[in-house]
Amino acid sequence: MISIGLVAGSATVGAIAWSGAVLALPAAVLFPTFWALAPNRLVAGLVALAYFLAASHGLPVGVSIFYASDMWLGLALWLAASFLFVLVHSMLWTSKSGWHRSLRYALAWILMSVPPFGIIGWANPITAAGVLFPDLGWFGLIAMAHALSAMTTRAWPIVALVIGAVFALSSLDWSEPHPPEGWIGIDTHFNYASPGEHADYAQHLATLALVQDAAKASAKNIVLPESAFGIWTPTTEHLWVRALQDLDVTVNGGAIIIGAVGYDNAMIEVSGKGAHIVYRERMPVPVSMWQPWTSGGATAHVFGKPAGSFAGTLIAPLICYEQLLVWPILQSMIYKPSVIVATGNGWWTGDTNIVAIQKAAALAWASLFGVPLVIAFNT
Repeated sequence: MISIGLVAGSATVGAIAWSGAVLALPAAVLFPTFWALAPNRLVAGLVALAYFLAASHGLPVGVSIFYASDMWLGLALWLAASFLFVLVHSMLWTSKSGWHRSLRYALAWILMSVPPFGIIGWANPITAAGVLFPDLGWFGLIAMAHALSAMTTRAWPIVALVIGAVFALSSLDWSEPHPPEGWIGIDTHFNYASPGEHADYAQHLATLALVQDAAKASAKNIVLPESAFGIWTPTTEHLWVRALQDLDVTVNGGAIIIGAVGYDNAMIEVSGKGAHIVYRERMPVPVSMWQPWTSGGATAHVFGKPAGSFAGTLIAPLICYEQLLVWPILQSMIYKPSVIVATGNGWWTGDTNIVAIQKAAALAWASLFGVPLVIAFNT
């Protein structure tokens, strides 16, 4: 009965923390406790599995929409995605209490934060640092790491009370990060019939109309969602540069850049003066985009340039899937960017909370480092 309770509790915590509400993220601090209380390695693995599956419960529906398939493919990929998370937490579980368990849990979340395990490092409890320790930056991250480790000790009830008090205090005046003055993120609602479909001429004109409206409202730096520009070609560049010549704006939009053996998922800066690449995605979505076993997929610039210059400002770019991971944002923040720019294309997510979770994670990281945030999604 105790084991069943631990598994059920872990699932509940995963569902609450990753519901898409940013202030719910601190619920994830209870996961290390359920993991630590497991009576054996098998139960520890089941606790990890329950947490991960509950946190990512929208994936089967999203996959079925993306591939226009039945739910079986979605369920298969859902279970496959949990493998590394369960493996790491199962192997590092120990029956020894005290510092042994705390150290092993610290190693577990660190492994799930950096490649290669961190490539599937969703639902990491460390993300809650932005809610509990806003504006404290790296010190807040360290404090969160110590809190998570302390939750694996016998003193976890006291630690939980302290974390609860910290949450109560921080939530009293906690406010969502906003874009800097003159910046705006434009959400769009373009539907795609298949994953290979990209922006056509009509969509470009519709997007340009949104940019023109934003310019009339005094926006200077405009962020568009992932894939807003579709496949980037000389013709596309000419269309946008010419259209922006009479507007005093700079636009950041997502684009596909075709290469010799695949493509880059990128951010492009364009204005009436010209265009250039701001950023190439470090971690595209595994399987659907990043396919290292074959050619033709998206390139993963895992340790590529983590920051870019947009409108003369150093930004931390996060494209879609990168918002669910830990290492991309931490790698970017080393460069002390002035703005975090988070974009995505969630046409395939349906009525799930996937996009809400991505936005919540971006909000938490921006809050932790006290950096303005601009978000633009296509849904």
